[in-house]
Amino acid sequence: MSKISLNLIAISIFIMTMSSLLGPLLHISPVIPATLTFSVLGIATLDSFSLQGKGGSLLIDWIAGFSPEHRERIIHHEAGHFLVAYLLEIPVMNYTLSAWEALKQRQPGQGGVSFDDGELASQLERGTISAQKLDRYCTIWMAGIAAETLVYENSEGGADDRSKLLMVLTKLGFSESLGDQKQRFCTLQAKTLLEENWSAYQALVNSMRERATVAECQTAIAQAFDTPQIA
Repeated sequence: MSKISLNLIAISIFIMTMSSLLGPLLHISPVIPATLTFSVLGIATLDSFSLQGKGGSLLIDWIAGFSPEHRERIIHHEAGHFLVAYLLEIPVMNYTLSAWEALKQRQPGQGGVSFDDGELASQLERGTISAQKLDRYCTIWMAGIAAETLVYENSEGGADDRSKLLMVLTKLGFSESLGDQKQRFCTLQAKTLLEENWSAYQALVNSMRERATVAECQTAIAQAFDTPQIA
């Protein structure tokens, strides 16, 4: 059971407890908290058995989706992944900007950029990945956090990115301290790439905001490189 599902169950228990204590004082019908509790438990059950732990993410993403800032954060985060992959010549296959889109494309989290990483998986399985290629992918995974930090001075997303990076490094035999160093180094590398190509990043954000295709996003990046910058 996912952490979100467990949190939903904890919420339902809290609702029932508080309703039993305050219901008589506030003249609240027991039907109301019971309905809410059964609804939350239903979501948690569906999450565990039908949605592979993603139901809670869908609920939270749907609620947060009403916030324009939340939607903008996701766009800026994923644009960071997209642009750094483009710069490091890792083919981008698709992108999603919500948990529902990610679920339909069988991606984890609340959105993401998918890459052509079949060769990476094979090399990781054999333990034959080169240090250069590992750095490229680690930099791409940390680029969302770097982008958010540049735009908002902090990062709210990126937990899945960190988990993936640390899982790969652990599999390759990195200690926890070396893994943390690699994460900081690659985040800095991604930040530098984004700063050096900021006009292309802004053009990409605008394209993704309009839900442009991958090809259209790549064209926007290329055009930004071709456009003379005003000093």
